[in-house]
Amino acid sequence: MGDSVLLRIAGLSKSYDGVQALQYASFELRSGEVHALVGENGAGKSTLIRIITGAIEADGGQIQLNGKQVIDNSPRRAKSLGIAAIYQHPALFPDLTVAENLAFGLDRASLWRRIAWGEVRRRAVDVLEQIGAEIYPETLASDLTMPQQQMVEIAKAIGADARVIVMDEPTASLFEDDIEKLFKVVRRLRSSGVGIIYISHRLDEVMKIADRVTVLRDGRTIETRAMEDVTQAQLIKLMVGRELSTIFPKRSVEAGEIGLELRDVGCSQTGLKDINLSVRKGEIVGLAGLVGAGRTELARMIFGLTPADQGEILVAGRTVSITSPEVAIRCGIAYLPEDRRKHGVIGELSISSNITLASLRKFVGRKSSGIDRRAEQEAAISYIRRLGIKTPAVFSVVSTLSGGNQQKVALSRWLTINPTILILDEPTQGVDVGSKAEIHELMTELVEQGMAILMISSELPEILGMSDRIAVMRNRSICAEMNRGDATQERLLALALGHHDSQFSFGDVDTVK
Repeated sequence: MGDSVLLRIAGLSKSYDGVQALQYASFELRSGEVHALVGENGAGKSTLIRIITGAIEADGGQIQLNGKQVIDNSPRRAKSLGIAAIYQHPALFPDLTVAENLAFGLDRASLWRRIAWGEVRRRAVDVLEQIGAEIYPETLASDLTMPQQQMVEIAKAIGADARVIVMDEPTASLFEDDIEKLFKVVRRLRSSGVGIIYISHRLDEVMKIADRVTVLRDGRTIETRAMEDVTQAQLIKLMVGRELSTIFPKRSVEAGEIGLELRDVGCSQTGLKDINLSVRKGEIVGLAGLVGAGRTELARMIFGLTPADQGEILVAGRTVSITSPEVAIRCGIAYLPEDRRKHGVIGELSISSNITLASLRKFVGRKSSGIDRRAEQEAAISYIRRLGIKTPAVFSVVSTLSGGNQQKVALSRWLTINPTILILDEPTQGVDVGSKAEIHELMTELVEQGMAILMISSELPEILGMSDRIAVMRNRSICAEMNRGDATQERLLALALGHHDSQFSFGDVDTVK
């Protein structure tokens, strides 16, 4: 790790509509360093990065690059100074090739001159080779996988001679193998003297890749430490400002009657077959398995998005035919999907409009066909208070909220229909540890009130920490089921991979051959 200070910010402050997003925040990045920036959603990380990249102007404080103060910052000026940002959702032009996308990022010449396409392709090949990305330059961006899109964004930064690179939740949409490939690129950049600001809610990744870590809380810089001098538990305490007795506040609840039951259910459209599963009221059933095992497809089938065409579905002991989401909702089933940006919330609408979207009929005025906005806002305010949604106003646009608060808005929408069965697909993906604990606490309260919850999660600690029973999926079917006390990460992973009792000892596990 280099010793020279590449980027220094001192006393940065910023407020929005009376809400203080940053309060005299300070931060230092050295050359050849991966410096993690962590904190709960709403801690000020995004505001800090937007100021550094010139997207917004600070109310006070200074930014210094290589010892010189940066004045009148803007996205163009930040780029010219060698500052680049790579976000969770790459912003490539889908109908252009990789080479053309890179040309937009690298070319500083006039737009009116003739483009030397041969030179564009050569530059694309060169910069892709620099980071070890095996991507054909003539590939359309729309045909790239998410990991490949991330690599193209990194190539744009390197090609533009960036010396400060911000990586904001770069692994949120990546699988394990792709994360390790990204880390290799990060290490290569670090060895070349590039300074990297690494933002992630995944603390295990932060511990693995970062040299130092700075914690933000409530817009303030709390502490900076060498990564080797801090533990995950200490980081969590610094981030939330209190001891978290547990991120998984599971309490014992006596299970009631079966709320949802699947008997030999299948869907030829998605390849699901021979699904046998039950979820009792007062119970959380965790659904584990590798990516592609069919977990999300199962959730969508139960909710009627891709209806079952085999077997029998029972709700509260009564056979039902769920042919659409509307039918599912009438049966008391709610579904919080994995991708909140696409399917969970509508970013352009207000918080109140999002929260009441699934139950609009409740808010139609008696004297007209219009929406009773006062009743809608009162209902939304009650959920904002109940779930602890951090927002300056009920009419704020959802896209301005942090990821954890957006997830709470999405969850509120389905709670308004008073469901008896709640399907949660990756309920805490991309949210900070504080919001994660709050969502887990809400899940516990819901089952205590008699709700039946089916939870899909790729985080095995979450599956183990919150489930009463666990079902494991493989090859579009359920291959095993076990009680919470019989499950370990090793056992779940082995079952998901297709290993059996001859290789592992599973205790009381019902395997389905």
